[in-house]
Amino acid sequence: MPAPTSNTIPSSNPAGFAVAVTPSDSTNIPTAARALYIGAAGNAAVVLTDGSVVSFVGLQAGSILPVAARRVNTTGTTASSIVALY
Repeated sequence: MPAPTSNTIPSSNPAGFAVAVTPSDSTNIPTAARALYIGAAGNAAVVLTDGSVVSFVGLQAGSILPVAARRVNTTGTTASSIVALY
């Protein structure tokens, strides 16, 4: 199933769709996620919807990173089993 084309659900509601993220330094997530689930602990270099890159260090396994993300870069990312939430 393709990712939704717009985020019409208020961010205070739970996610209604999720897709696995493969970190890449050039390929964006098809639709910007409103949050990321971190399955295995580590760091994540995230490209936000405004194009800025933010490195989140020391993320715990099982945590939700509440950021509007369009990509997770390979470079600088050690966390794994990342899932985009919509």
